[in-house]
Amino acid sequence: MAELPLRIFFPGKLVTGNGTFEQLIDDVVALQPTKVFIVTIDPLQKIIDTFTAKLTAQKIKCVTDTSIVAEPSFSDFETLMKKVTPFNPDVVIGIGGGSVLDIAKLVAAQLENEQQLREYVGIGLLKGRKKKLICVPATSGTGSEVSPNAIFVDDADNQKKGIISPYLVPDIVYVDPLLTVSVPPAITAATGMDALTHCLEAYTNKFALPFIDLFAYEGMRLIAAYIETAVKDGSNINAREKVAMGSLYGGFCLGPVNTAAVHALSYPLGSMYHLAHGLSNAVLLPYVMEYNIVAAVDRYADVAVALGCIREADAWTTAKAGVEKIKELNKACGIPTTLKEVGVKEETIPQMASEAMKIQRLLKNNPREITEQDAVAIFKSAF
Repeated sequence: MAELPLRIFFPGKLVTGNGTFEQLIDDVVALQPTKVFIVTIDPLQKIIDTFTAKLTAQKIKCVTDTSIVAEPSFSDFETLMKKVTPFNPDVVIGIGGGSVLDIAKLVAAQLENEQQLREYVGIGLLKGRKKKLICVPATSGTGSEVSPNAIFVDDADNQKKGIISPYLVPDIVYVDPLLTVSVPPAITAATGMDALTHCLEAYTNKFALPFIDLFAYEGMRLIAAYIETAVKDGSNINAREKVAMGSLYGGFCLGPVNTAAVHALSYPLGSMYHLAHGLSNAVLLPYVMEYNIVAAVDRYADVAVALGCIREADAWTTAKAGVEKIKELNKACGIPTTLKEVGVKEETIPQMASEAMKIQRLLKNNPREITEQDAVAIFKSAF
């Protein structure tokens, strides 16, 4: 493992715990805004209405938007900016899943910014943010609430593009597991396995860092132990809380270390088949693990133990048990086990492999090198 200098940007304030969302109003009022813009989702409308009523009572103008229902595109963002720019809020709040949080982060950065979106797509190109940014996750998956990343689909070439900048890390973050209770089982499963993938890919990363290993290991342990319960009994507050914390830990992994081949190979599934990001990662995860073990067997043995497997006499046997454990978790959570089951056509595998090769910013992190032919082989094994 090559070790890079540790650079981690934590949010200015992080509040976690059941029912903590009710305290957010005090933090917003303390910022003394005249106008607040909230990006959210329809299922949370009742909660949001109560929240905005309290703000309005404090003479704070509120505008809400629920237009983001899937992974956002550049054009979704531009459409939203036409609505937000004349309003010009002092504070932008994202309350929802990863797509909502990602777009809220970018809205806050774009307001009163002379840079245009195209100028800061990539790593470290955004020059600043003038508006206050608050993120509140309502799913346990992306970790976007504490990461410096926002992922968008570029309409020009249908590719997912990343905007990565410390200016995208929010000022205030509230993680209230009670907001995730109403999330349906399939979304709980896919987002939870996505969060587990963040942790697993950080821990086995070519550029893994000891400080981040702490978050990655504990995130894997929590999610593996509680995801099945959270999926099968959504009202189980303890399970929701543990998975939410695991997701948060995964978010901390995304800045300093980031993900690797699972995410890179899942991108074409999103762009070509419009598969949900978390589902793509969950399906591919065990197959990429199998490919990678030979290059990082001790790390993958640690992963297996974090997932709840017994440490066997040799690392290889332990590591292989970890792959089987992920397959079992997927099955228990109702996640398809092959690409065929999610509608991928075998003849598109070469194109998918070619598209995945463009995601070098993630592939370079993988413990084992992946060529285009290797990508074809992994997709075929997953088929």
